[in-house]
Amino acid sequence: MTPDLLITQDKISLDGKTFIPAEQLPISEWPCVVSERPQPTLTVKDDDLFLVTDTIGNISGCSLNDGNPSMGLFCCDTRFLNRLELQIEGRSPTLLSSTAEKGFSLSILCTNPRIDDRLKADSIGIRREIVLNGALFEEIEISNYSTTTVSFELSISFDADFVDLFEVRGYERPQRGKLLRLVEPIHEDAGQFNGDGAVPVSPHPEAQKAEFLTLAYQGLDGLIMESRIHFQHYLPDHFKGYTAVWRLELASHETQKIGYRINLFTNNTSSSTVSAAFTLGQAKAAEMMEEQNWVQQITRISSDKSTLNHIINRAEQDMYLLRQSFGKYKTVSAGVPWFSALFGRDSIITASQTLILNSQIAKETLQLLAAYQGKTEDEWREEEPGKILHELRLGEMARCQEIPHTPYYGTVDATPLWLMLYGEYYIWTNDHETLEQLWPNALAAMEWIDRNLQATGYLSYYRKSKRGLANQGWKDSGDCIVDRKGDLANGTIALCEVQAYVYSAKIRLAEIARMKKRLDLADRWQEEAKNLKLRFNQDFWIEDQDFCALALDGEGKQVDSVTSNPGHCLQLGIFTPEKAYSVAERLRAPDMFNGWGIRTLSSLSPAYNPMGYHTGSVWPHDNSLIATGLRSLGLIDQALELFQGILDMTNHQPYQRPPELFCGYERNGDNAPVQYPVACTPQAWATGSVFQMLQMIVNLVPDAQNNCLRIIDPALPESINHLSFHNLRVGTTILDLEFERSGNTTACRVAKKRGNLRVVIEA
Repeated sequence: MTPDLLITQDKISLDGKTFIPAEQLPISEWPCVVSERPQPTLTVKDDDLFLVTDTIGNISGCSLNDGNPSMGLFCCDTRFLNRLELQIEGRSPTLLSSTAEKGFSLSILCTNPRIDDRLKADSIGIRREIVLNGALFEEIEISNYSTTTVSFELSISFDADFVDLFEVRGYERPQRGKLLRLVEPIHEDAGQFNGDGAVPVSPHPEAQKAEFLTLAYQGLDGLIMESRIHFQHYLPDHFKGYTAVWRLELASHETQKIGYRINLFTNNTSSSTVSAAFTLGQAKAAEMMEEQNWVQQITRISSDKSTLNHIINRAEQDMYLLRQSFGKYKTVSAGVPWFSALFGRDSIITASQTLILNSQIAKETLQLLAAYQGKTEDEWREEEPGKILHELRLGEMARCQEIPHTPYYGTVDATPLWLMLYGEYYIWTNDHETLEQLWPNALAAMEWIDRNLQATGYLSYYRKSKRGLANQGWKDSGDCIVDRKGDLANGTIALCEVQAYVYSAKIRLAEIARMKKRLDLADRWQEEAKNLKLRFNQDFWIEDQDFCALALDGEGKQVDSVTSNPGHCLQLGIFTPEKAYSVAERLRAPDMFNGWGIRTLSSLSPAYNPMGYHTGSVWPHDNSLIATGLRSLGLIDQALELFQGILDMTNHQPYQRPPELFCGYERNGDNAPVQYPVACTPQAWATGSVFQMLQMIVNLVPDAQNNCLRIIDPALPESINHLSFHNLRVGTTILDLEFERSGNTTACRVAKKRGNLRVVIEA
């Protein structure tokens, strides 16, 4: 149903509600500005919603320049809440404990500071629970632990700036829309909120007590966004602008409860794709049920070490949390808070890493990205026929064409990576239906690659869009493509790992073409891969360093810095054997391996910065790809050393969750790894690295088409004696595998098998 929207000079009406511009409100009703920067933060996520608060559950900053810029309640790349501040008598509570362990909920226990002579410190217990499930729910229990009756005011201040996530990240806008507020507060029956908006159905027993506070904004595109706050249990006694105030009187050991729900709307339609529950209890139950269904579908992995089990369990839960709905498909968003969106490269690599966990992620990722595959020439979005997207955004800046992310196609590697995943998915599943469904997309993707190979023989990039990315590989920051002198490369850039992706894509697609009796394509792609390998080993090899160049620049010259990028090539077969071993050895030198992992750039480079995003930091996913490459060369001890370093690093992280990246400082003794200031956590391919590393150590090689699983020379590190995989799916077979280490030998046993898959264990 199309909302009834009417705009006059000073009023806006939407389906019978009247808004006025917020600047017409008395200044006393504007929320205060708090400049304090709370650290650290708590993060929770549910599908397309995520919330970042301080450790007490508050969001205190109220503008782009105040507080922690990443804090707020976000949906569809819009911040629907930038203030959520619980206070007692105008003071912040004192934190006792808090956790975001469940991922979709916060649990916080706090108490009161001393309030003059009226309220002794630590006499009031305040228990907060916040849950996301298509909306934000909070219930607060307030208990009096003193021996006498006490009276005090409890308040919650709300505000919503409705800024685009790109503004939060620092993009400046010359103009914005208008903040709005309802002329009259809403008093109405509280009905169930469903996916089509606020519709009164099956009223709750307390519906007659319901009261709403609405925060609203009209964007430059005319859309009206709202954060509707519905109070439950004990309603506020009064409001001060956007602050709800309760006057509480509690007898000794009496407990009272207050609560609210915040639903998000765009033009009177639910902004979230998830149908919201009515109460916190229902929301929590819905989340627990969905998570339990997820757990039953995935491979369950466990070991004899509790530390590793914590990491695995956290990674399993984070993969569930990072899943996000895009139309009829669901794939993993790249990371919270900055990249809770659909990405090409990130989603593909994560799907590949987690084929051992759940192949459905790969299937829906392939299908979703195929649905957005480029169809036309569009320089603003850098779209080209057959090309796989880089990033899709849904916020106001995208809708108003201030950024090209609708979607934006400025990535050089997503297309060959999509083809690689297409082949990998089939190897794991033997899913002929999906293979046939996506075959036209595979042909279009290969045609895009071949068109772009014509100029130089290598797949390269060069920014065309004025708001696009200068660098379009996985290292996409502006300062990372440097030569050995630390100077930036110029012109078109042909990255080394991208050529390996093209080589692998042609090899894998040739095998599929041969199976489909398309011998013309199979022979052509096989020959093209062979020629690419020959040229690559000549043009990219730095003779005086016995290493592979990061890239070739616009003049065909080597960008000859020592980086982690060639490590991605190791498992893909593009190097000659002697060059592969030389790269493997160089990556483990002290200027690259810092004890936790391999740096993105050598510490000997003039451009090295241990805090640089891509110029000296360490990325878990980068290391998992390199470790897999080392394993493929038979360098088992070296691969296990890398596994152990990343494992040790993860043990130091909050919730045992691998971050997007961490600083490249040397590991010394018992020191902890140095955190990168604004790393995403959870982050998709960092989480996926856990599963890729586990597959690497046991070395599973599936071949579902031929109904076979090979396990080649499995090797558990000294820190693990036992590792098991339950509910592992290869083709139509489900099996349980047990790995046991004795000295330097690791044995494998098929504990259970449902299906006729042949399991071949090779020492």
